[in-house]
Amino acid sequence: MRRVRIGAGSGFSGDRIEPAVELAEHGGLQYLVFECLAERTIALAQLARRRDPEGGYDPLLAARMRAVLPACRRQGIRIVTNMGAANPLAAARRVAQVARDLGLAGLRVAAVTGDDVTGRLRGTETMLDEGGTVAALGNRLVSANAYIGAASIAQALAAGAEVVVTGRVADPALFLGPLMREFGWAEDDWTRLGRGTLVGHLLECAGQVTGGYFADPGFKDVPDLARLGFPLAEVDEAGEAIITKVPGSGGRVTPATCKEQLLYEVHDPARYLQPDVAADFSGVRMEPVGEDAVRVSGADGAPRTGLLKVSVGCHEGWFGEGQISYAGPGAVARGRLALEVVRERLRLIGHEAEEMRFELVGLDSILGPAEGAAEPREVRLRVAGRCASPEEAERIGHEVDSLYLNGPASGGGVVKSVREVIGIRSCLIPEAEARPQINWVEA
Repeated sequence: MRRVRIGAGSGFSGDRIEPAVELAEHGGLQYLVFECLAERTIALAQLARRRDPEGGYDPLLAARMRAVLPACRRQGIRIVTNMGAANPLAAARRVAQVARDLGLAGLRVAAVTGDDVTGRLRGTETMLDEGGTVAALGNRLVSANAYIGAASIAQALAAGAEVVVTGRVADPALFLGPLMREFGWAEDDWTRLGRGTLVGHLLECAGQVTGGYFADPGFKDVPDLARLGFPLAEVDEAGEAIITKVPGSGGRVTPATCKEQLLYEVHDPARYLQPDVAADFSGVRMEPVGEDAVRVSGADGAPRTGLLKVSVGCHEGWFGEGQISYAGPGAVARGRLALEVVRERLRLIGHEAEEMRFELVGLDSILGPAEGAAEPREVRLRVAGRCASPEEAERIGHEVDSLYLNGPASGGGVVKSVREVIGIRSCLIPEAEARPQINWVEA
């Protein structure tokens, strides 16, 4: 039975580049996939595109392509990625330019567009998940991108694309597209689409399934995390697969690492809704078949819903923050006094904020106050708030900064920042409202 080897070159925008090079050079792959988009990532990319019409794609796109294109071209490995973010066409042009710079003439790059439905949704009464409508967002609307499926990726590959750059597609679709192309799976072969979606879901977060997010010293030990290898899958025509990694790379692949990833972000394992299929993971079986090798089987699928999820980005104000450290005897008492000073100062100057946090990092910033906890030797004060204007947000950091000479004693290491807050909501649209298109660029 013919098999296809497909590797995960990244699991988020800021991921490491070296493991992707390792996969390209030693993974024996036919496909290398870079998954780099989160919900907020694409909204921020839309803002970047507003500032620069040739911007709006992943900032590490060129660096990743420079690192892997030579090996991929030499070994005939095709690349699929959503690093196009808010501007797949510009990203495809950048890939072509990198290829030319590397002397890789004739590289065929396809940009899949059509996920951006901002113009079609603006001003409509489409309901949002948290209530209200898109129209009610008014000028606060930043972006609306539909999670499109794998079919256009498969079509681009069948037409000869060596690199396929997309915007917002469902994460598993990045892996499902190559499998549909290689094995000729029909768009209504629900069982195989469900199995391919399982493969994509296991690989989409890269180092999570090889032990990165799994690691917990003394409970779930993972070797050589500094050299963590990213996963690959060897998939057969029936859609069943072995999840593994490059021999000698760091990390580990076990049924436990795969099961944690299987459950990641899955609300209903029996009906994991995707643009291509309603995948059924409820019968999945996992068994070790060697060192760092796990066979996964038993996934199924049912007809897709005909609806697409849309990630809606909206402006939610400005975030201001200030931090300062206190150490030595009485550090906690000085930190708490400093918090009260900043709180009172913001009240005195009439500061306006929609949300505020006053906390000591390492003591009460995540889990809240703990009775009877040993007092630390050092604390990090953090004051943060969401405000309607950048000026109001800036005042938070200024008041923390002023603690240097206005007490309490021995504070240091102030940092302060202001940034725009982008909120993420979602809605559903009929799949016909997103119109994927394939655009060609050649190096």
